[in-house]
Amino acid sequence: MFRTKVFVAVKDKTVLDKVKQILVRDGHQVVGEAEDGNTAIRLIRSTAPDLVIADADLPGLNGLEVAKIAYEDNVAPSVVLLSHWQREYIEREADPWLLAWLIKPVTETNLIASIGIALRNYERIQELEKEVAQLKEKIETRKLIERAKGILMETKQISESKAYNLIRKQSMNKCIPMRQVAEAIILAHDLES
Repeated sequence: MFRTKVFVAVKDKTVLDKVKQILVRDGHQVVGEAEDGNTAIRLIRSTAPDLVIADADLPGLNGLEVAKIAYEDNVAPSVVLLSHWQREYIEREADPWLLAWLIKPVTETNLIASIGIALRNYERIQELEKEVAQLKEKIETRKLIERAKGILMETKQISESKAYNLIRKQSMNKCIPMRQVAEAIILAHDLES
């Protein structure tokens, strides 16, 4: 059983073969390969790998651009292979898509470690994005309930707590979320206006 589906984009055939050999030995599946960035992006989108390994020196789109596109398209995290210490790339830690890099020459230990870092960082980012989406949903629900309470307070001349209890009671009686009750109150009020 393969652990991770990996796409490899490296222009140097020797490095490409070495990376593929390390991946297979470690139990990963190589699902595609390319020697230039433009082909890599096209194939990455069609193969949907779990991880991309991209050489920074790819012709066409470079490996950093490939990593950025794969991340922004929510396809996969990337390990970028750098030919030498390139401070300008490594100092770009604020870029969320630059999850892991490896300075050549590629060794089994360093490649496997970089893969683990990239996958863990990507997973952590995915969890944070999910949490942010849930928090946004809660805030939006709270806003709708507040607006519905305001409508009830104005139209029925009741207190805020009574308006809230009325929404909550309707929610329980109809077995629907309070957000749906609030949306219905707002819709009915907007139709009357």
